Amino acid sequence: MVVPPRIDALPRFQLLDGPSPLTRLDRFGAALGGTAEVWIKREDLLPLAFGGNKLRNLEFLVGAALAEGADTLITSGRRWSNHCRLTAAAGARAGLAVHLVLSGPPRPTGQEGPNQVLDHLLGATVHVTSSDARAERAATVDRVATDLRVAGRRPFVIDVGGGGAVGAAGQVLAGLEVADQLAAVGVGAVAIVVPTATGGTQAGLLTGLALASPPAHGVVGVAAASPAAELGPAVDRLLDSLAPLSGVRPPSAAIVIDDDQIGEGYGRPSAAADDATGLLARTEGILVDPIYTAKALAGLIARVRDGRLHGPVVFWHAGGTPGLFEPL
Repeated sequence: MVVPPRIDALPRFQLLDGPSPLTRLDRFGAALGGTAEVWIKREDLLPLAFGGNKLRNLEFLVGAALAEGADTLITSGRRWSNHCRLTAAAGARAGLAVHLVLSGPPRPTGQEGPNQVLDHLLGATVHVTSSDARAERAATVDRVATDLRVAGRRPFVIDVGGGGAVGAAGQVLAGLEVADQLAAVGVGAVAIVVPTATGGTQAGLLTGLALASPPAHGVVGVAAASPAAELGPAVDRLLDSLAPLSGVRPPSAAIVIDDDQIGEGYGRPSAAADDATGLLARTEGILVDPIYTAKALAGLIARVRDGRLHGPVVFWHAGGTPGLFEPL
């Protein structure tokens, strides 16, 4: 894997201990009718706090924070946020304090979900807003940052989901990594099916795969929150912002987003996602969370069964296993 020089020059704090596994799902593929060779990229097996692909973003975001002399990380998300849990873990590894702003309303003591319990266990200070309004969450982040600065601390604010070009640079490397792994096992052009919410993973993978030789792989983003009409432009903007770092700019036509699996909305399970979760568990012994990663798996199943996907396909398991136990 040849890392683009400008990405290689970015400050980086190591959180990974090697590539995540790429494994073929023979029984799962057979259960779908045997028409598609299905592989899985196990980002859920990355090393910290139940794993997850956001650790790739955090290597560069924590690196940027340390380079700026920060002593505290601040980020925000929903109460089940995998990014927030992994930020708490990354901060613990780097010796940085962490403040998390989670969407409310607050739950009674003893009834917090597993991600929030893990946030506390990892040493984060957790602030829960009174509602699930994004505006209140953003205002709380600003207040926490101001209070910390007044107290003499040096906070570094990370956007929701660890987005932006610096964080997405980690996903560019993930794209290069999976291209190398596919070449090593002799698999040609594939479609990579990935859950997408803020668009950073999808944009990073598209960019990394465009750097691969030959650039033979495509990415299908399965929206977990926003419709394609809203998410597509966000991915397009991220491709623009990654271009100076990577030296490539994939065409906008390469952005494919399936928003058929959103169901009742972000954070709400669906019948298709539940069925997908059960099928993967019963055929391969692998677990996915019901409200994010499972929706991408449901999208993959639907595309294989109706013939839109055939030949090799890679399911991008982004992590989120604690979400299986989240009270909804």
